[in-house]
Amino acid sequence: MADIATTLAGDVAAFRQYIQAERGLALNSVAAYGRDMRHFQEWASGALRDHLQPTVRQLTNYLGFLKEEGLAAPSIARHLVALKMFYRFLRLEERVKQNTVELLSSPKLWQRIPQVLNPESVDRLLSAPREDDRFYLRDRALLETLYATGSRASEVVHLKLNDLYLDSGFCKCTGKGSKQRVVPLGQPAILAIKNYLSSLRPLLVRPPSDVDTVFVSRGGKTLTREMLWVLVKKYARRAGLPPKVSPHTLRHSFATHLLSGGADLRTVQELLGHANIRTTQHYTHVDRDRLQGIHRKFHPRG
Repeated sequence: MADIATTLAGDVAAFRQYIQAERGLALNSVAAYGRDMRHFQEWASGALRDHLQPTVRQLTNYLGFLKEEGLAAPSIARHLVALKMFYRFLRLEERVKQNTVELLSSPKLWQRIPQVLNPESVDRLLSAPREDDRFYLRDRALLETLYATGSRASEVVHLKLNDLYLDSGFCKCTGKGSKQRVVPLGQPAILAIKNYLSSLRPLLVRPPSDVDTVFVSRGGKTLTREMLWVLVKKYARRAGLPPKVSPHTLRHSFATHLLSGGADLRTVQELLGHANIRTTQHYTHVDRDRLQGIHRKFHPRG
């Protein structure tokens, strides 16, 4: 088993090098694939004699292992994507002759409807930071930016000062694959950002600091995604919202509210930075679910 562990570890390391250097994936994506592949390495070291010749039954057992580990369906689906990419890489390297993992599919795993807040709940969340909070101006601007742009958590924490065009009402977001897109900012977000930049950020970031990101910690460093997650959870609790609310909930809500208001799917795809419109179409399921709920509640024969 030790030899298998060693050769598999070497192949996984080569795979990570490939997706970063040759496929040009962002560091966050490379790290995520690496975490998913560690699960496979852990399982394979005790379940496979040769990771280059897995059977369909063995790979199905791996999905069962992930379920027993307590992973949710979307996480299992993501692990399967990582595994398929890994074996495609091994095929390119002529390490394997046939790609058995391609026979596995998980279409139902992708049908999860994202959690969405209604507009009233979003208002409660955005209003949760109070003036007596130490970093009230930053946190208010942070929440407003998340909802105004529909950006991913990583995009917001890496937003730079020179990405802001407040007088013109938009900002530039850098998404997956280092792709940039222009996203409008509404007046509430513009006002909140201006107040934060003029009154609080200069107190947190002092010369000769070269930190150029918009949102910073109390020590003047770039805010981390983990800290952003903690802040959203904090204000969600204060607003009396469900415990599963996260930064991504505001992204889901942004998209659903636009579609509910009549925005076309292509526009929402552009604003979200989705490479594939099928990803954006998940939000049409959310809106249909909402409409069915309204119909059941108010229609005489609902």
